[in-house]
Amino acid sequence: MGTASWTDKTLLESGWYPEDVQTAEQRLVYYAEQFSLVEVDSTYYTPPNERNSELWVQRTPADFRFNIKAYSLLTQHPTRPGSLYKDLRPEGVTKNVYAKDLPESTVDSVWDRFLAALEPLHEAGKLGALLFQFPQWFPIGRRNKEYILQCQERSAPMQICVEFRNKTWLSAENQDETLDFLTSYRVPYVCVDMPQGHASSVPPVVVATADLAVVRFHGHSDKWTSKNIYERFGYEYSEAEMREWAPRIDQLGEQAGETHVLLNNCYRNYAQLNARQLSDLLSTVD
Repeated sequence: MGTASWTDKTLLESGWYPEDVQTAEQRLVYYAEQFSLVEVDSTYYTPPNERNSELWVQRTPADFRFNIKAYSLLTQHPTRPGSLYKDLRPEGVTKNVYAKDLPESTVDSVWDRFLAALEPLHEAGKLGALLFQFPQWFPIGRRNKEYILQCQERSAPMQICVEFRNKTWLSAENQDETLDFLTSYRVPYVCVDMPQGHASSVPPVVVATADLAVVRFHGHSDKWTSKNIYERFGYEYSEAEMREWAPRIDQLGEQAGETHVLLNNCYRNYAQLNARQLSDLLSTVD
């Protein structure tokens, strides 16, 4: 159980951290006393670095886990050229690029460096999973299934998990095919709770396709399409909503060897409060 941030500025302003917790090190130490898992989303925007991985290992207990969001270039999202490693940036290019726009050797180097930076976490047994959240223009199909398997193979022995934002994967006619595919190759599927009725919406299908199961809560903001992330994710779940989810997550845990539950409604202390609330509810499920 954990959240998708421990350093968000609105979290720091909310008063969730005690007054004497001021530094980056103190915050992570305190967070790790409250939860056993955290998701690092900053790695989607900028590739991770090995030094941070080493510090995270040093500052957390042996059983703590980090889930790492895959860099945008690796999930077929548009990527800022300035976020690429300096020696790999295309000269004179200022607009966003996709992996298909770059030489294959450049993409291979990004893969290698991305994974190498996470090696300290992996070696310490603290790397939970690499989250590959694919865009809404990534529909079900042979080519995209092959790409998922390429991501799994390239990342091995690190564990990946996949989250879809294109409804074709989980539509009534394709859902069984998708889940069978993921189960056949032991690729963990990410169940999401999110606003419905949008181009990027997928239903909250709760199932495990591998020994690891993952659930991510995005909230139900009525401003899901806003470019302001706090409007998109600024939603605090009610106790009734969390109470509905507790038995579903408990049942999911019976299907998988390990279950990661992450609250991504990261505005002020909403995620931390809901994560604690859900954790308490799970402890009372019969």
